[in-house]
Amino acid sequence: MRLASFNVMHGRTLSDGRIEPGRLAAAIARLNADVLGLQELDRGQPRTGGRDLTAEVATATGTGAQARFVATVSGVPGQEWEPATGDPVEIDAPTRGPEYGIGLVSRWPVKSWHVTRLSPTKLRSPVLVPGPKAQSGKLLVPSARPALIQDEPRAMLAAVIEAPFGPVTIATTHLSFVPGWNVKQLRQVFAALAELPGPHVLLGDLNMPAHGVKLAISTLGNVATPWRMLAKLPTYPSKGPRIQLDYALTDSDGELPELLHAHNPALALSDHRPLLLEFA
Repeated sequence: MRLASFNVMHGRTLSDGRIEPGRLAAAIARLNADVLGLQELDRGQPRTGGRDLTAEVATATGTGAQARFVATVSGVPGQEWEPATGDPVEIDAPTRGPEYGIGLVSRWPVKSWHVTRLSPTKLRSPVLVPGPKAQSGKLLVPSARPALIQDEPRAMLAAVIEAPFGPVTIATTHLSFVPGWNVKQLRQVFAALAELPGPHVLLGDLNMPAHGVKLAISTLGNVATPWRMLAKLPTYPSKGPRIQLDYALTDSDGELPELLHAHNPALALSDHRPLLLEFA
């Protein structure tokens, strides 16, 4: 069994700024995951030529893979947009205009799909955004500038899956970058998953360091089985990762196969590295 969480950054390669379908397909094929939690997906966006990235990941995952996309933003990120609503979108459904969000792809049969919209924040937070390229020796390298950015809406997408070892609920999310608010959202995710069949696995870009994850877990109160991190590996930035933003969490107590290996392979796209876990 192989599970992966990957913030694909709409399939963009940082080194040359290009967005090429072949690179995304090659990255997904290299991961060879049975279930993928995906963040920063485009659907019908001009910058990605109107493509459906979730559908492309499903195709690269293999024949018969099931997938759903959940829009968090309707419109064009960074320009005109509004919070998205609605149910998970099948990969063969007509495009409803430019959308942006999260997705889940599974090689195993999915019994049901579930969406939870997370509490939004109206706060703005300082982040580094790409600026014009600057000269460094003979190379043009990307520069960055601080900017106050309005946080985008957030959601969780979960699938109740018939895995070879038994039923399991696997979910993905992409939480707020606003410190503290992402901890609140993670607690909302845990509460929503508690309503679905266990065991549970959460794959996602949580936009917080490990101590934030531990804080969210420690403030849950009395739960039957505490949540825990399946792997501690840096995933950001993609070149020389220094901090962990991407996680695999579970509340399983011996119900999952044995975890054999976890790693963060360098791929030819995104500013994140995926988190890939291999089980017996």
